[in-house]
This record gives sequence, structure tokens and C-alpha cells, in this order.
Amino acid sequence: MAEGIVAIDLFCGAGGLTLGLERAGVKVAAGVDLDDRFRWAYEKNSRSSFLHANVARLSAEDLKPFYARARVRVLAGCAPCQPFSTYGRTRSAPDDRWALLKSFARIVSELRPDVVTMENVPGLRDHEVFDRFVSSLHDNGYGVGHDVVDCANFGVPQHRRRLVLVGVLQGRAALPRSTSSEAPSTVRDAIGHLSPLRAGETDPRDPLHVASRLSPLNMARIRASQPGGTWRDWPEDLRAACHRRGTGRTYPSVYGRMRWDEPAPTITTQCYGFGSGRFGHPEQDRAISLREAALLQSFPPDWQLFPQGTRPILKAGGTAIGNAVPPKLGEAIGRAILRSVEEAPTAAIS
Repeated sequence: MAEGIVAIDLFCGAGGLTLGLERAGVKVAAGVDLDDRFRWAYEKNSRSSFLHANVARLSAEDLKPFYARARVRVLAGCAPCQPFSTYGRTRSAPDDRWALLKSFARIVSELRPDVVTMENVPGLRDHEVFDRFVSSLHDNGYGVGHDVVDCANFGVPQHRRRLVLVGVLQGRAALPRSTSSEAPSTVRDAIGHLSPLRAGETDPRDPLHVASRLSPLNMARIRASQPGGTWRDWPEDLRAACHRRGTGRTYPSVYGRMRWDEPAPTITTQCYGFGSGRFGHPEQDRAISLREAALLQSFPPDWQLFPQGTRPILKAGGTAIGNAVPPKLGEAIGRAILRSVEEAPTAAIS
């Protein structure tokens, strides 16, 4: 661990960013989330403590004890992204959609950590709320850098475009460095070694290697699907009514199989469902399992999500995995934080 550099992970979920920061050498003192269902997985897979709390109601005083021995205080705030995501449009009022980012900005202003970081969907950068957030950081004395990156350039076996921001108090922000000179990690690299499964089955040796059931119609559809193809490859009698209409022709990415020798498409909270995206296994007649989704997000092979003896819940697992920061991207963010601290003026980091 980098001596004296301590982070708190707001909106931590199941701990993808925490795991990445720890890999980079950043000590994470606490993860904070409103959903207490993440507690077991978070604490099982990290060296950090889980704080069940609503970030909107947190104050700087609530967080200061976690930094008691810190030389450099890092605050991460990867707020839930659905309001600005192309995968999760909502009808929330603007004030509701922006509330979590505003809460993060408020805590930064109160706490004035040495380093601030955020990972979110690229669409956030097109909204006024992001401009206001960056302006707030500048007003509080932070040097800010941000960019949209593809996780496939950081060793994640998945194309996943994300907005990454780093802010350094009275310093200059370094951003994650890609590994694009290396061959991208592929679906085969990540999941090709796993035991075969049928739809609806669970691997008795790994409860997280569980695949959702398929209806007879969807079984016929996946058998007619080619890796990298779409529902347009199917015979007419297998196509859904919505696909026969003109509006349905703009959604070619649903009901598809992944390709073995390419990175996966973006893993979402619905990744366990064949009809929710290109989440069909490259050759087995089923959607990917929760274990496969976790590996495609770059979680380690021994990562656990549910306590031993409990039955995995596909929806809960999909939410935890699909919303997570890929740990390998988190590690790259952690290394950028370390470079930012090394390059900061001595007086800026006390």
C-alpha cells in the first residue's frame, strides 16, 4: 500500500472501484452505499469496511474519522449512472437526477480532500450538471482532468466507454494510462475455461456460474443466432412483433451472441438475459452466467457475491455486476491518483 494515502469510496456498490484502488496500492478505509445488500460482498472481497448510509445525508464530519491517519485523503464518488445512460433512461425530474452528483460536490466542498475521482457514463459530460460539478471543483482549488475512455484499453475484456475524472487540490491531475499497445483481452481469454452450462443450470462447484432459463421460443432464437449477429439473421417466424415494425429495426443489438475473439459488449445490469443485449454465449445455447459477467467486468475468478449456502438471485447479481466499476479500470484510476500525488507540489498535499 502507498503509505498514508487513504480513500473513501462513495456509492461503492459491490466494490469494483475499491478492489481496483487496493490493487494499485491505495488503502480504502470505507465504502459507502445506500443498498445494504452489498455489504457482504464488499467486505468479503476487500480489506475495507462497509458503511450503510445515504450519501445525500452524509457530512464531512461523518467521514473525517476514516481519514484519521491519512497523509493524503482521496474521495471517490461514482454515483449511479442511469439518468445519463443510453441504457437506462428515466422520467425523473432534473433535480432528482442531479441530486447525487450535487451531494458529492457538497461533500467535496465541506471535506476538501486532497484528491477527488469519479467514474460515470459518457453522457454525463453533455449535461449542465457536469459543468457545474467541474466548476465547483475549480472554485475549491482543484486542478481537474477528465476524459472518456474505453475499458478495453485497460485490460478489461469488454468495450465499455466511461467518463473518468480526477481532481487534485492545488495540483495537476493525472489521468489513467491505457494499455492499448497490448492486444485487447477477449471473451475467450476471460471465460473460455469455464465449465459448459445449459440454460437454467448452476455449476455445482461455483454457485455464481448460473445461467437464466430460456423459454422454448428464445431457445429457438438463440439456436438461430450467430456470434456477432442479430435477430435480423433469424427466420421471420422467430422475430418479435416489435422487430417487424419500422421502429424495431433500430435495435439490432438485442438477442445477440458474443464473439469469442473480441472484447465483450458493454455489460449492463440485464446481462443475464438473452433478450436484453448481445449477452448470448458465443457457442452454448444460453445467456452468459453471473460468473462470466463478473469475469468480463475483470473481477477475479474467486470473487464472491452471495454468502455460501444462499441461492444466487439473477436480478440482484446483474445489478451488482453491471453497475460496478471494472476493477482493472479502478486500478488504472488508482495509479493515476498515485502519479497525481507524486507530481503535486509539496505544500499542496499535507
